[in-house]
Amino acid sequence: MSATTAPDISLPATGDQEINLANLKGQPVVVYFYPKDSTPGCTNETRDFGTLHPEFEKLGCKIFGVSRDSIKSHDNFRAKLETPFDLISDADEALCNAFDVIKMKNMYGKQVRGIERSTFVIDKDGNVCQEWRKVKVDGHAAAVLEFVKTL
Repeated sequence: MSATTAPDISLPATGDQEINLANLKGQPVVVYFYPKDSTPGCTNETRDFGTLHPEFEKLGCKIFGVSRDSIKSHDNFRAKLETPFDLISDADEALCNAFDVIKMKNMYGKQVRGIERSTFVIDKDGNVCQEWRKVKVDGHAAAVLEFVKTL
């Protein structure tokens, strides 16, 4: 990522809100980018962060999931999984581009542009202090939690 500070971009999120990561100083924030609502890997990743949410909360840490899906899709996905945190809709890829997570990927033998599963931790000063790219879902949320405990 080129910038070390959280980007100043406001985007719609579930719960009828606008979220701007640059305005969340004073607490750590986990932002994970995932390709698509209701797909197996994204469902497992969101469920894992949801399961560990109480531990992140004890640390004063907010979590946001981000994909290019619509708010309606996010609302349905969040309700289905009973996700305790909000999902951000980045239909125009503004946040995705700021974090450089749009990549060419092979899907069924075709090259397509998509979100590379990635996670970022923003510290209480608003600086991106850790990143994971090409994330493998198994054990990832727990690894992020372990890192947040060191802040």
